[in-house]
Amino acid sequence: MAHLYYVPSGDSLEAGVPARLLDEEARHAATVGRLGVGEDILVGDGVGTLATARATSVGPKEVVLELLETTVHARPQPEVWLVQALAKGDRDELAIQTCTELGVDRIIPWQAARSVSVWKGDKVAKGVARWQKIATEASKQSLRPWIPTVDPVMTTKEIAGLGGDHQLLLLEPGARDALSAYIPARTPYVLVMVGPEGGIEPSEKELLMSSGALDLRLGSTVLRTSSAGPAALALLNSSMGRW
Repeated sequence: MAHLYYVPSGDSLEAGVPARLLDEEARHAATVGRLGVGEDILVGDGVGTLATARATSVGPKEVVLELLETTVHARPQPEVWLVQALAKGDRDELAIQTCTELGVDRIIPWQAARSVSVWKGDKVAKGVARWQKIATEASKQSLRPWIPTVDPVMTTKEIAGLGGDHQLLLLEPGARDALSAYIPARTPYVLVMVGPEGGIEPSEKELLMSSGALDLRLGSTVLRTSSAGPAALALLNSSMGRW
């Protein structure tokens, strides 16, 4: 079973209770995956439960499933969040996709002062929905029991306000200390902050540092905004014992 399908948000996966796929998920399973009655697939609820299920009815708008075996996966602790600055082109979207595959637990779009891309008006809801779709598709590809939530876009001041009970890790190429030497603090949330193409303004850095952020470098080279987050996630996955 190389494919994962998600039941509608809010639907639970309980042994003995039929599950269903609807709309796009049903169409994909029925027409692209060529699922047939009696065949087994992997399904999830996006909030920690995966199940092996057998198709009892297959159609392009609805697939009905009999659950055979369910497994509940606890959310990793501490959680690792990505605070990704809005970037031009598809660079921020590439970061969302790869970080989801690497296990990020939550995603915050960051409207940094030097972000070339700006979300205003209708772009705000559309941008969040786009990132959530990317995170969901990447979760399916990587067979994740948990789909990371994409929060509403936040300003630097709003992110700094999280510093009280969230450990902020600001990735800075010129920082003295390396992320590879970071010892995870006793906090339920570790936030990796990736700035825009032009870096963050000094006033933004000062605000974040005053809120308890640590500035850390990834290495001796400067990474793109699309690759810095995934590189940081890989390091943290190792140092925090998630891999």
